[in-house]
Amino acid sequence: MNNFPWLTIIVLLPVSAGLIIPLFPIKGNNLIRWYTLGVCLLEFLLIIYVFCYHFKSDNPFIQLKEDYNWINFLDFHWRLGIDGFSIGLILLTGFITTLATLAAWPVTRNPRLFYFLMLAMYSGQVGLFTSQDILLFFFMWELELIPVYLLLCIWGGKRRLYAATKFILYTAGGSIFILMGALSMGFYGSNQLTLDLQTLSNKSYPLELEIILYFGFFIAYAVKLPIFPLHTWLPDTHGEAHYSTCMLLAGILLKMGGYGIIRINMELLPNAHSIFAPWIVIIGAMQIVYAALTSFSQRNLKRRIAYSSVSHMGFVLIGIGSMTDLGLNGAILQMISHGLIGAALFFLAGISYDRTRTLFLDQMGGTAIYMPKIFTMFSSFSLASLALPGMSGFLAEFLVFLGIIISNKYSFNFKIVVTIIEAIGIILTPIYLLSMLRQMFYGYKVSKFFIFSNIDAGPRELFILICLIFPVIGIGIYPNSVLYLWNSKVNFLLSKFLF
Repeated sequence: MNNFPWLTIIVLLPVSAGLIIPLFPIKGNNLIRWYTLGVCLLEFLLIIYVFCYHFKSDNPFIQLKEDYNWINFLDFHWRLGIDGFSIGLILLTGFITTLATLAAWPVTRNPRLFYFLMLAMYSGQVGLFTSQDILLFFFMWELELIPVYLLLCIWGGKRRLYAATKFILYTAGGSIFILMGALSMGFYGSNQLTLDLQTLSNKSYPLELEIILYFGFFIAYAVKLPIFPLHTWLPDTHGEAHYSTCMLLAGILLKMGGYGIIRINMELLPNAHSIFAPWIVIIGAMQIVYAALTSFSQRNLKRRIAYSSVSHMGFVLIGIGSMTDLGLNGAILQMISHGLIGAALFFLAGISYDRTRTLFLDQMGGTAIYMPKIFTMFSSFSLASLALPGMSGFLAEFLVFLGIIISNKYSFNFKIVVTIIEAIGIILTPIYLLSMLRQMFYGYKVSKFFIFSNIDAGPRELFILICLIFPVIGIGIYPNSVLYLWNSKVNFLLSKFLF
């Protein structure tokens, strides 16, 4: 066992590097940008190094364990470790955060605070995906909220204070349930507090308590992975945030909810999960159709893309509820694929707004002539989002479909109904995405706000988009390139469920 504290370094590097930013001169805008970008790149390379040399994908147990006693009387340890579920999301975090930092070059207002918050978010996200202690999990979950709140409040759009307040109320209100659930799981059955996820996964609870705990955790993750009726903070937040913040929100923050459902609800509370699974599938199917229809009625470009990500997260729910290896593999793949596609779509919406100065679709039109590169990329990522075969989105949704069909947990009629609803959702997705493209890029009406200087995407923006489209196509053509990471872990997890 390699004793070098790799994960502690990976978690603490961005924040501790960010603490040096206040020492920089106020006018040194470029210096801060390059410094932040360098830190993000260094961190990403560290993650890749650890993943290549110290992570074995065929081992379903926790690897690279670290355990330092932190607060004695609470038995609160700094416990870190990774397995198949986390490694994909950690790689996604590193990738998206580096690109989001690069996307934030135009930010000139108070850049030192901005880049510090980006680095603080980086630490919180990686910390969440690596924590093996349920209180540390909660700690990182909360640490995530403060940077997002500030990024919204200071660099948002017109209604930014409303959106930020709504965001913090929803997510902080939801995360109270994590704390209550964590403490009641830790104290149950012994007078000593146990918070280690490995010990907790071997505990057994009475079914009534397990259902209550499950429901509490589920509410907290339902806010984060927005599950209809708790999704209303997402369109507001996305509509107001700066587009680099949007990339982080869509790319990583929503995945924290899905990760929490798999890591805590499925692993620690398996009996309650097999009771709740049909309901999760039903909610997921409803959410796909509901959010697609809502998205179609949005006039605001960012809100339309925000509702489309709510719709895509419905597939994650169905995959988690299907309780089959195909379905769960598809759900995790959908999280990663949507992380890439969603980040790209929000970035595209942001740079289009920089060009046309409007987010309303009915004020745009005919812009394809002036910005052909942006048009090409927007079309490609919209097709990826509507699950074009050969892109990663298709594969994830296909796996979720197969997962629900081969599941022996459900009756034939239930499967038919769910599959039909899913199919309607897959038909509705192209409708709202292609109509969005048509209103933006085709036709004759040119936006009166058009700024006619260097109008098409510059090299920096093209670099970000090309970096995002390579993995999307790569996963779509050869899905095993990422599926092998968590396949053994999925089989190991599902062996706990006996039908």
